[in-house]
Amino acid sequence: MSATEPLLVACLCAAWCGTCRDYEPLFDSLRAEHPDAQFAWVDIEDNDEVLGPIDVENFPTLLIARGDRPLFFGTVLPHLQTLSRLVQSATEGNLPGVREMGLEGMPARIRALQVDSA
Repeated sequence: MSATEPLLVACLCAAWCGTCRDYEPLFDSLRAEHPDAQFAWVDIEDNDEVLGPIDVENFPTLLIARGDRPLFFGTVLPHLQTLSRLVQSATEGNLPGVREMGLEGMPARIRALQVDSA
């Protein structure tokens, strides 16, 4: 993993989720503060292929990765400060990473989805 690999910050959500709808403008505001990172808003019901074997049961769920290495994966409270701290920690290299079975390849699938939808 190289610090030059782009940081991916992906919110895994569902269109029917009111919490996700409320969170989206906060997520978008942080995108403007981190132009070197790739932010992705992924509706997992429309794009379930990006999940692979992972089951997302709670929203919003965040994936933060550098290259194809997941640094954080989990449900978070929809607060801008929480997301901001996580992204800052990832940018500074202070997230240790996660080794959850099934996350392999998810960052690449999300990046591919963003390219396909562009």
